[in-house]
Amino acid sequence: QVQLVESGGGLVQPGGSLRLSCSASGMIFSINSMGWYREAPRLERELVAAITSGGSTNYADSVKGRFTIARDNAKNTVYLQMNSLKPEDTAVYYCNTDINAKVRWGQGTQVTVSS
Repeated sequence: QVQLVESGGGLVQPGGSLRLSCSASGMIFSINSMGWYREAPRLERELVAAITSGGSTNYADSVKGRFTIARDNAKNTVYLQMNSLKPEDTAVYYCNTDINAKVRWGQGTQVTVSS
């Protein structure tokens, strides 16, 4: 069994920052890519950022320069540092990982950017 636990969402004012975390635990033999997706009301789930096991990163154009993805392989954890948040960043954020050659999703964490 593999579990993913997300944390760090919440309500923040425009221009503020949040840091999301996603930790994997259980019977883990390998973790390849790790990343974050988001889903806003009435929109499709979209990739926000991803990071490979080698540390290569990929970002959606809408978050480049504002968000930073990182991972701690010793802790099986991926982070998403979100700065200069905008109302359009409001969404449920989902952790996405490739663990033991299987794609797994976190439960989602709500991020709301509003004054």
